[in-house]
Amino acid sequence: MLLVKKQFLDAIRSGAKTQTVRCWPFRRMRAGQRSYIPGAGYIDVTAVDEVSLDELTEEDAIRDGFASLAELRSALQEIYSDAEQAQQTYRVRFRLLDEQEQAVAKAERQRRKTAAQGR
Repeated sequence: MLLVKKQFLDAIRSGAKTQTVRCWPFRRMRAGQRSYIPGAGYIDVTAVDEVSLDELTEEDAIRDGFASLAELRSALQEIYSDAEQAQQTYRVRFRLLDEQEQAVAKAERQRRKTAAQGR
């Protein structure tokens, strides 16, 4: 599961936000992985790159739902403590599944859940 602030849900659903930047102690997602964003739906993770905060670009900011790199950096300062910012920084790119793919992903999840309950 990938949690995001509510203010970004519309941008994810519209396809305008296709990336998030995370400060993690280790890589928590991999390209090719399917995940879920509550309020938006299932996503396919298309890339996970380890980057430094200094390597982030204006393009990263726009993909992340910000108007500028300065806004993205400011948000990261608010979200993450200095200690967290000292961890590795990951640029996670994703694609929101279309309506049909969402239905298939939801059915697969339900099938796995049912199978696990039967064990």
